Amino acid sequence: MPADLPDVNPDRRLRVVVDTIVQPWEPSPSGTVWRKPLYRSGGEFGPVTSLVRYAAGGAFAAHAHPEGEEILVLSGVFADDHGEYPAGTHLLNPDGSRHAPRSVDGCELFVRLRQYAGRERRVQRADGPATPAAGVAEQLLYAAAGEPRIALEAWAAGAGGNPRRWPGGGEIFVLAGTLHDELGRYGAGCWLRLPPGSVHVPFAPAGCRLYVRAGA
Repeated sequence: MPADLPDVNPDRRLRVVVDTIVQPWEPSPSGTVWRKPLYRSGGEFGPVTSLVRYAAGGAFAAHAHPEGEEILVLSGVFADDHGEYPAGTHLLNPDGSRHAPRSVDGCELFVRLRQYAGRERRVQRADGPATPAAGVAEQLLYAAAGEPRIALEAWAAGAGGNPRRWPGGGEIFVLAGTLHDELGRYGAGCWLRLPPGSVHVPFAPAGCRLYVRAGA
């Protein structure tokens, strides 16, 4: 990644909403991979959050991941030296890990670079919990003392309506359905960043499925 790439939403103290459905794809140096940056600070050497799309046969050369990497496979099948990961797979690659990522038939990913402090490589199915008859169900993906908490949430139709607090800030990526709060409505593909100390009142009249990261 070139060092002169501009920052994108770098100030974590600010609330941000990005509708990735209307956001254009940007080419990567590989020529077979495209990206939609949501957060980038410091160019090549800083943290990045983005959507990534591999064309059929798309690949990157082998590379390391300083400060770790998180991947949620949204569609298609992602692959690397360690295996193949269909849609609904969540991966955490620790600091210093290496791989040569690729996709035979193409895939789309939600990716966070340089934002995973854990020491273990973790791979798990992340289809999310079954939608409950009422309320919110959760599939926990990662939690450790002093680190962000990562989960998938399934909201039943009519769920929510109570204040939700984000003392350390957080992020929401809407996987399906529509989430509402007092500031707007957020359909599938919307990414929200909530700054530390935020409080809002989310609700889902018709239900939704979310990726949620609580903490810095």
